[in-house]
Amino acid sequence: MNLASKDISKDFHNSDKIYLNNASVSLMPLQSIEAMKDFQISYNSMGPDSIDSQPFIAEKLQNVRKIIAKIINSQPEEVVLTQSTTDGINIVANGLSFEKNSNIIIRGFSHEHHANFYPWLRLQKKTKIKNLSIDKNGFFNFDEFQTLLDRDTTLVAISHALYNTGSILPVEKIGNMLQSNTSFFIDSAQTIGCIGNFDVKKTKCDFMSFNGSKWLCGPMGTGLFYCNKKSHELLEPMTIGGESAMIYDKTNLAFKDMPDKFQTGFRNYVGIVGLESSANYLLKFGMENIRKKNLYLSNLLREELSKVKNIILYGPENPEERTSVVSFNIDGQNPQTIVERLEKQNIVLAVREILEQKIVRASPHFFNTESEILEVVNAIKNL
Repeated sequence: MNLASKDISKDFHNSDKIYLNNASVSLMPLQSIEAMKDFQISYNSMGPDSIDSQPFIAEKLQNVRKIIAKIINSQPEEVVLTQSTTDGINIVANGLSFEKNSNIIIRGFSHEHHANFYPWLRLQKKTKIKNLSIDKNGFFNFDEFQTLLDRDTTLVAISHALYNTGSILPVEKIGNMLQSNTSFFIDSAQTIGCIGNFDVKKTKCDFMSFNGSKWLCGPMGTGLFYCNKKSHELLEPMTIGGESAMIYDKTNLAFKDMPDKFQTGFRNYVGIVGLESSANYLLKFGMENIRKKNLYLSNLLREELSKVKNIILYGPENPEERTSVVSFNIDGQNPQTIVERLEKQNIVLAVREILEQKIVRASPHFFNTESEILEVVNAIKNL
């Protein structure tokens, strides 16, 4: 059987809701929920802070680093466990040093997700913030990018894909344009787990942040921060503790090696177990199969919506330039009202924004089905 066309909906839920808000928080495979339950029982039985629990936990942490490293093609020690995409962004924003005449380049200002905008905007007392102007889909002009880029550019911070239009930005091309004096950060919250096979090395980025609860189908409170081993010395950790540092000569502090350098305090162990299970499920299904399934579902949704009276669609026409995010409005209707009325029919979408324009966002994932898409379109027709 072609896995890209396989119906796996029963592996994720048994309710009667149609869930199309995976760009926010995805459903989890039922096997991951069971894995979390089994872990909690085992961990509690052996004693959460017993001698036996220590190697047990160490194995779980190493397992999740290995599988995430496989998904992004990095080394396991380059994977730092966090709680969210935002955590990783702030590790970079608060950890970099800026010279007197330095600048950073970001894209679209308020068109960007808050998590990948506010931390950089906060730095404007330390460094100059340069903004790339954008078109209606959020893309920018590379000639302008080349003009803004100079020897004082400390950092370029870009989203891999956009939460509002679904546009996929050419991060590999950006990485190839940068010189060694400019660090490169990617917010990949909207791509890892849904974009197909991914190789972080091809992007030439120094840092990348994403989370486990969107397209990777893991639990809330799980995040991942990729830090290239050659780049970790550029960052001063924003927190410190016994897990991340050590004392020598009685009073001198030294940070431990990656990934411990950026990790303090206890981890979300049960969440890590759930994330590992979900990541294994995705890999078994196949990353390219996930991409094919998502494109099929989103193309079907866009095509059927385009036939509905007064529908306004946003985002690139070319499916290769977008994720499965489908943003739209119904002329004359309030997006919040649309979402609320659909949820009363057990259809879950979301209200988001493109600059000042509120929109309705649907974001199917590979466990959704063709029949669900058609049912959603029919409900929208009858609003």
